[in-house]
Amino acid sequence: MRAFWTQPPEAICALLGCGHDGLGTDDAARRLAQYGSNSDVEAKADSLARAIFRRLLEPLSLILLAAGIVSVLTGDAVGGSIIVVILVVSIGLDTVQEGHAARTAEILRRSVALKAEVKRDGVFREIEVDQVVPGDLLRVRAGDIIPADALILESRAFTAGEAALTGEPYPVEKRAGPSAGESAGEATNALFRGAVAQTGEALALAVGTGRNTVFGAAASALAQAQLPSPFERDLHQFGLVIARLTLGLVLVVLATRVAFGRPALDSLMFAVALAVGLTPELLPMITTVTLARGAMRMASRKVIVKRLASIHDLGAMTVLCTDKTGTLTSAEITLARSLDAAGADDPRAARLGAVAADLGGDRGALDAALVACSAEAAKGWVLSGRQAFDFSRRLGSVLTAGPEGPLLIVKGAPEAVLALCTAQRAGDVRSPMGETERAQALETVHALAQDGLRTIAIASRAWSGATHEIEADDEKELVFEGLCAFADPPKATAATAIARLGAAGVRLKILSGDDPIVVKRLAGLVGLNAQTVLSGTDIAALSDDALAVRVQTVDAYGRLAPDQKSRIIKALQTRGAVVGYLGDGINDAPALKGADIGLSVAGATGVAQAAADMILLASDLEVVADGVQEGRRTFANILKYVRMGASSNFGNMLSMAVASIALPFLPMLPTQILLNNLLYDLSEVGIPFDDVRPEATQRPQVWDMHGLLRFAGVMGPLSSLFDFLTFGALLFVFHATPDAFRTAWFLESMATQILVIFIIRTNGRPWQDLPSPALALSSLVALLAALALPFTPMGAWFGFEAPPPAMLLGIAGVVVTYLVCAEVLKPLALSGRKRIGVAPGGP
Repeated sequence: MRAFWTQPPEAICALLGCGHDGLGTDDAARRLAQYGSNSDVEAKADSLARAIFRRLLEPLSLILLAAGIVSVLTGDAVGGSIIVVILVVSIGLDTVQEGHAARTAEILRRSVALKAEVKRDGVFREIEVDQVVPGDLLRVRAGDIIPADALILESRAFTAGEAALTGEPYPVEKRAGPSAGESAGEATNALFRGAVAQTGEALALAVGTGRNTVFGAAASALAQAQLPSPFERDLHQFGLVIARLTLGLVLVVLATRVAFGRPALDSLMFAVALAVGLTPELLPMITTVTLARGAMRMASRKVIVKRLASIHDLGAMTVLCTDKTGTLTSAEITLARSLDAAGADDPRAARLGAVAADLGGDRGALDAALVACSAEAAKGWVLSGRQAFDFSRRLGSVLTAGPEGPLLIVKGAPEAVLALCTAQRAGDVRSPMGETERAQALETVHALAQDGLRTIAIASRAWSGATHEIEADDEKELVFEGLCAFADPPKATAATAIARLGAAGVRLKILSGDDPIVVKRLAGLVGLNAQTVLSGTDIAALSDDALAVRVQTVDAYGRLAPDQKSRIIKALQTRGAVVGYLGDGINDAPALKGADIGLSVAGATGVAQAAADMILLASDLEVVADGVQEGRRTFANILKYVRMGASSNFGNMLSMAVASIALPFLPMLPTQILLNNLLYDLSEVGIPFDDVRPEATQRPQVWDMHGLLRFAGVMGPLSSLFDFLTFGALLFVFHATPDAFRTAWFLESMATQILVIFIIRTNGRPWQDLPSPALALSSLVALLAALALPFTPMGAWFGFEAPPPAMLLGIAGVVVTYLVCAEVLKPLALSGRKRIGVAPGGP
């Protein structure tokens, strides 16, 4: 039944096996069993236990859980407990933040009618909406929510509001008769489930119900499982990399030490301690806290974050697809131009149109725009009679008495009004109107339509004789006063925001259900490439591979069905784009669900808000641009922790692995390794509050595993080199005992790991780009605690021995030299980061 509106009622009835007079009770029951309930698939939401278990099975979570358990078993109950608590809190916050998905289908069900009026057994009666079946004869009146996709058989002055379904901002006139348009937005003879009847009454034949409707397609899309976001996918990959490195190091160290005849139990405990040392225990907490702080900052910028990971995804976004109505435009119809009969700008047509709209009581969107633009137009005019707008004739009229004397004013569709005119007015000049003049006026109408403007015509006639209610015969020998052209204009900030997003590496595309001509005009107004606009019909004719090619160069699309918006998003994703979607209607729900980051607005339908990851309290692209900057700032701080861990943890654990094989004693006890790792992680709890350099937010940022490995490959060996220099000095210069060796290396390790934070947190000079007070405080407090511990009674608990002054001076020299070399080699470690999707400046 796709594009059922292109077929005559007789053909539809033949396909459905029904007539025009409704169904019998038994027939309806049989059809209900055949077609199913007129409702949507319920989203299969994870139970709380399943949601937690799914997150726990992530590689990084499993590593942390294992590290916590092993820490407890090896005697570090405090450290192990902290790791497990961090993991539990992180998973808990994540689960609560994303709990909204289970409520999506329920909001969908509440968005449609609860009752429907159908003809059963020859009598119209109200039934539950989920009992409507294909073949039912529906009666729909003003104010009703349409319960099914249906073909109109009869109508009287019927219009429907379909903005939430098709993106069409104007009420759409619906009437019986053939329709050749292939898209739902062109179907003038069809009703669609979820649309709202604005005026009049219609009888229609139900064709599609439940999932077999435009609305149902959106519901089915939302019921599908949510795919992992880019951030979640990258975090998963990072966890796998850490798992492989950890397992490889443990096996190599354990096998080598056993092969060298070292005690197996000591070797096992040391290898496990190395594994824990390699694990970024605080990554879940740093990530969650950083994202949560980002959510708070975004709330101050009028953005509500429903899924924490979406903050990163917003910063990684490379393409933003947006609906037109209500996002790029205000969805408020305004008077764009008032023209006289010659096509010159003249306020008279709008003024007379406003008088007719105000006195005639018309309350359509175009009438409201006329009245709003000429608020004082009706002042001094009195209504003497009227003829209500007739949808079959497509015009209406009022008889008024005012400054110009008794005057009949007619307004309506240009074709209908022009046919009644015998004269025209251009400025103060009145002249006859014949077929040539009518053709010229219609050419003006078509030219305005090419600019995306909708027009109505205004005509008048001086009234003579007694006043009375207007009849059709009175609407003759009219003077064509001119045209009123209307538009849904772009928001004042749209062009600036699009330019700002473009400068930030985010390309914008318009995906609209509205007319391609209107979309083309809007695209040109806001500065987008408007040379080519693809319609829904064009998209339907393209294969997925062909579409993936076309979307790279086309920025504007019109007359799209909801599933076609999703196809475009998937086509962009297949080429590696991180795609965001901004929309506010029911027709946007599948696209919001399919995009990497779904954005809706405060005034959107409940369906769109439920499907979105973020809700903008201000429907403005400037807010999106602000959110992009905040997302990149947040990810930059997460990346700082990952880089620091990749360099310091990897370097120190590599040093320990080599030393454990070369030395006759363990270079550091397992408890000392765990203490080292815990203090180092605590030094970084201020990272979420750190500042970020401007260049870090200039381009989209994604996880760059090769870049991280390169960074660790430069900075890790540098750290190991100075560890080996420390080993040599301690053994051959200071002749340190095992306890003194471990203490001295613990101090050197803690100083180099913590102080290098101030160097590698920025790609600039550390003395020019100072850290935030929170990061400076957390780092220096952890460092002071580590340096003081060996000189306190607690030091003996961990096997420390206070080093002599000469040894401490030597360690200080090694630390200073290391920091200088780290600053020198930092550009090499950060080189090659101009790959697409990674900010060249770094955080």
